[in-house]
Parts: sequence; C-alpha cells; structure tokens
Amino acid sequence: MSLPMPHAAPTPHLHHDTPKWVLALMLAALGMLGPFAIDTYIPAFAGMGQQLQVTPLQMQQTLSVYLAGFAVMMLFHGALSDAFGRKPVILLGLVFFCIGSAGCALSTTLTQLLFFRALQGLSVGAGMVVGRAMIRDLYAGADAQRLMAMVTLWFGIAPAIAPIIGGYFFVWFGWQSIFWLLTGFTALLLISSAYTLHETLPLSARQSFRPRALFAGYREVGMNIPFILLSLAMGLNFNGFFLYFMSAPVYLPETLKLLPTQFAYLFIPGILGVMAGATISGRVAGKWNTTKTINTGYQIMLSAAALNMLYNATITPSVPWAMAPIFLYAIGSSLTSTALSIRVLDMFPTRRGMAASLQSFVSAAVNVVVAGIISPLVYHSAAWMAFSMLALVGAGCVCWVASQKMRTLDATPI
Repeated sequence: MSLPMPHAAPTPHLHHDTPKWVLALMLAALGMLGPFAIDTYIPAFAGMGQQLQVTPLQMQQTLSVYLAGFAVMMLFHGALSDAFGRKPVILLGLVFFCIGSAGCALSTTLTQLLFFRALQGLSVGAGMVVGRAMIRDLYAGADAQRLMAMVTLWFGIAPAIAPIIGGYFFVWFGWQSIFWLLTGFTALLLISSAYTLHETLPLSARQSFRPRALFAGYREVGMNIPFILLSLAMGLNFNGFFLYFMSAPVYLPETLKLLPTQFAYLFIPGILGVMAGATISGRVAGKWNTTKTINTGYQIMLSAAALNMLYNATITPSVPWAMAPIFLYAIGSSLTSTALSIRVLDMFPTRRGMAASLQSFVSAAVNVVVAGIISPLVYHSAAWMAFSMLALVGAGCVCWVASQKMRTLDATPI
C-alpha cells in the first residue's frame, strides 16, 4: 500500500505572544489533568471500595469507564479544534472536567461515581490532544520536537507527585477531598488558559465540521495503515509501564507490601524515567533523525523489559530493585514518543487536529484493554506482569518495523 502525498500545510503563526517556556508549561498542565485524574485516587481505591460497599473489581471499573470515555472522545477533540479553533475546545473541555470532578466528590453511590468518572474521561483529553496540534501549528522539525520534549518534561511532574498527594489527602481528609482538589486545580487552569493561550489555527485553515466532510477526513486518516501502525506502536510502548501504574492498587500492597502513602516508590522512578527520556529527546533534536531516535528508544525498552522479565522470574521482587527496569523502560518510551508524535502529525499537515485525535484514540483504546482486561489478569503475579511488559513493547516494535517496511516500499517521505 502506498502512502498518501502530504497535503500542503497551512502557514503557521510564526509569532506567539506567550514565551515558549510558558506555552510548554501551560500545555503540560493541561496534559497533567489526565494522570492526575488517575494517579491521585489510586491510593484511595481500597478505602473508596469499603465506603461505597463495592468489590475491588467494581472499583476497577471506575478506571475503565474513565478510560473508555477518554478513548471515545479522542475521536472528536481534534476534529472539533480543526473546525472551531484550538482554544475554544480546550476551554470547553476544562469546564466539563471541572463539573465531572465536583460530581465525583459529591457521589454517594457507585453508579453516580461511574457517571461522573465517564464525564471526566470524555473531557480530559481536549488539552492533551489539541495541545499537540497547537505545537505543530507553531513549530516544525527540531523546534517542534524540542517543545514537545519540554512539555513532556513539565508533564512528568504530575504522575510523580499525584499519588503522594492523593495518598495523604485520602488519609487526612477522605477520598472526596481528592476530587475537590481536582476541581480547584481545573478551575485555576481554566482561568490561566483563558488569559495565556492564544489561537494558533487561522480561519483560513479551518476544516468543515459537516458530517460528509468529517467522515471523509476520518476515512482519509483512519484508513491509512502506516498511520494506524505508528499509533498502535505509541499506545503499546506506553502501556508497557502504564500496566504497572494501573495495577498499583493490587501489585504494590500484595507484591511489594507498600502502604497507600508509599505508592511513590513506583510512580517516582517511572516518571523520572519519562522526564529523562524527554530531556534526551530535546538534546538530540536536530542531531538525530526521527528514525534513529525511535530505534534507540526501542533498544532501551526491549533491554529493560528483558531485564525485568529475568529479575521477576528468578528473584522475589522488592523495593528498590523492582523499580530499576521500569525506570529504564520509561526512558526509552519517552524518547520514542516525541519522535513518533511528530511522524504521525506530519502525515496529515492540514488535519493535524484529527490526526492527533485518532492517534490518541488508538492509544487510549490500548489503555482500556490493558486497564480493563490485561491488568486484572496479571496484577497478582510479578512474573506475569513482567511478561506482559515484554509482550506489549514487542508488539509495539513489530508495528514500528512494519510501518518502516511500508515506507520503504514507497519513496514518499512521511
């Protein structure tokens, strides 16, 4: 199958009033909502289940329904921003996420909690998806990779501190306080975004939101096999260590014998790895091409996953040694993700929002499968957890190699 000819890209705004580091901080803060909505309440899983009188499996569904809403709405955030502009979509997403967070705090039954968790999932991805499109609206090539790396670096702070904050808020004030914290943070972010972010998509570059035009766009992007392969590679790579985060409520207390206030033993090494990978990505931008960056990331991930498999198959896991392979894996995953993001967005320059949406949808769909199916099957066994990490990154590597083979068959650059 031949690759499509790239469309002529709209002329980007070469001037943006907001300094680059402030833009990176704001876009990272928007992306932080996703991990904050997960990682802050994971330490409270057991306590929430007891108070709501539900089983651990039912509590796991509060995560699955959030991820399902996140995945479904990924199909539309980017397309909406292509049609109506980047900033309005971000602001509206923040409004609904704020409502969803307050609703979670006020929930007294599992049904209510599931509803508002779904609302959180439907709205939380707007900033993450549209933010990537904004970066590519403004910058190209190495500059885009550096800014994405900077966003990832700032973004990495959230999952590192979220379980610590969530654990202490749960112990001190109860699980509802975690969602009130999310409500206040979102309100502050809404005000900051309204004054700091500027529109990056000119009216002349807007796409129609009519059903026929929208369907044609989804068909053009979604039926492109190399695009799907690259998107799957991103999702599978990330889930190699996301599996551990999703399994934390069972894996950490049962296998590593950690308390809710000690969940940072997992999250901090993982996020430090993400931040280290982002730093490396920013340093090599313009020096390495994207292929070399991605291949290097896979070498690190595969080595870390193999080491993790060997360790857990031969030794009873314990802190801190069980965290070392996860730290190394996160470095490779982060290094690979920025280069893969640029590859994906550059395939469809006039539909960057839609491309970002569909890529995020594919990755989020993998998240749902991992959180809802794979994690409950393996989180009681350290060896099976390690095997799953290796299998996920192995499948991601296959997708990457397959996309490269298809590119070799066609001289058209991505």
